Amino acid sequence: MTFDPATFQPEHFLWEFANGVATVTLNRPERKNPLTFDSYDELRDTFWQLKQTRMVKVVVLRGAGGNFCSGGDVHEIIGPLTKMDEASLRRFTRMTGDLVRAMRSCPQPIIAAVEGVCAGAGAILAMASDLRLAQPGVKTAFLFTRVGLSGADMGACAILPRIIGQGRAAELLYTGRDMTAEEGLDWGFYNRVVEDVQAEAKTLAAGLATGPSIAHAITKRQLECEWNVSLDEALEMEARAQAHCMQTKDFLRAYEAFSNKQKPVFQGN
Repeated sequence: MTFDPATFQPEHFLWEFANGVATVTLNRPERKNPLTFDSYDELRDTFWQLKQTRMVKVVVLRGAGGNFCSGGDVHEIIGPLTKMDEASLRRFTRMTGDLVRAMRSCPQPIIAAVEGVCAGAGAILAMASDLRLAQPGVKTAFLFTRVGLSGADMGACAILPRIIGQGRAAELLYTGRDMTAEEGLDWGFYNRVVEDVQAEAKTLAAGLATGPSIAHAITKRQLECEWNVSLDEALEMEARAQAHCMQTKDFLRAYEAFSNKQKPVFQGN
């Protein structure tokens, strides 16, 4: 079944789509937007389905009510997990890992617009995004050790050190302490810290949505896969990827526009 972003109506979060930008809003503001088994599952399926559409150029991920996400719901997830056997627990942890896989595999850049609390699985959602914008005062915590779990959750030990460095990641994952917005900006976790993070995310998304979507998808894929190869392999991969981009109509459109001293209008082909 073809995924249609214009008619998609999820049950466990809000969805808006306009001008190539899809906005996913975690919508349990009274509890700071915690995740449930159902919302994990539907988010995972949604990001997998984004591979099927070229209509969506960019995704903005946000929370309602001034907070991003407080992590797994204490009563709806944490409590039930304490009663599960190992096989059931593995099904859950693999499912949550699949959400990160889906976010990293979908071709669209994902912008996390972070306000207020960004904790536990919420911090992971921000981490798994491609770009992160924060409001001053935001509190970001990979707080797994504070509930008796390891920092090795949903790819944190693989992805977080790539973003902020091994030592800083180790401190956050061992202690579970809050990373301030200033630290997040200084360490490279946040791209920008701005007062109106939602407006900034909207502006950034609109700009990316008018860009060359095939080229953006290739950039995302190469940023992901080149961590695991030698420089020689990376150069060959990039040579092939760029040659592919050079065959797109968007590349020709850009050349013709620049030749005529105009701004190119990319169409994603």
